[in-house]
Amino acid sequence: MRRAPRGRSGLFRRIWPNTAALLLTAVFLFPVYWMISSSLKPQSDILTKDPAFFFIPTFDNYSTATGADLFWTYAANSVIVTLGAVLLALLVALAAGFALARMRFKGRRAMVLVVMVAQMAPWEVLIIVMYLNARDLDMLNSVWSLTLIYFVMALPFTIWTLRGFIAAVPKDLEEAAMIDGCSRTGAFFRVIFPLLAPGLMATSIFGFIMAWNEFAMVLVLNKSPEAKTLPIWLSSFQTAFGNDWGATMAASTLVTLPVVVLFLIIQRRVTGGMAAGAVKG
Repeated sequence: MRRAPRGRSGLFRRIWPNTAALLLTAVFLFPVYWMISSSLKPQSDILTKDPAFFFIPTFDNYSTATGADLFWTYAANSVIVTLGAVLLALLVALAAGFALARMRFKGRRAMVLVVMVAQMAPWEVLIIVMYLNARDLDMLNSVWSLTLIYFVMALPFTIWTLRGFIAAVPKDLEEAAMIDGCSRTGAFFRVIFPLLAPGLMATSIFGFIMAWNEFAMVLVLNKSPEAKTLPIWLSSFQTAFGNDWGATMAASTLVTLPVVVLFLIIQRRVTGGMAAGAVKG
């Protein structure tokens, strides 16, 4: 049996992985395409049994979605909860990560183990406990209590990742800054902190996605319409005539858009941060 020429064999080895990647990308992106295209279709084109791939786009569905009751209240709650949880997690994790990476104290390894276990634990199993605690502390139906809970949920991953980045920074740089007259705090902010940009980006996008899309906690803890977030609003979006699929797809696109835009802006730093922070230290 004749062997294929080496040039053709090499060409085939280069082509088939790219072809497989393109096919997988198409499979994963098709639901996103269908969501966006449906948000731009008239209701008659959505409900037809024959899919319409070519149509005249309309933005009426977006007007319906943004004009729905409490949309802007829910959107503001989502922004407050998400940004508050991410910023709190970053502030606390910077201090904790620095302590775990640079300082030697009794119980340090046990604390690292606790952080890792907390990161792996499913938070859904704690919903009942969190509900009972929030009820006893009179913190139900509160945007700020939800912010605190999301902060706690994002904290273990943030500490673990930033600890790896801080440990990867050579101690010599910090010691050189201290010899030049910087205090330990000054050396941290002048030398270590600027090098943590990839880790800060990676942990920020993780916390943002978690808090922005979280559904179960807010569903259980916040019964008041004024204290709910966009995922709850999206799940109950309907009109007096039933489900308005065009407006629902438009609402889904609006909820998804901030995460996609944020990820596209910082995707390079996120990829490096996720890889480096997981293995360093």
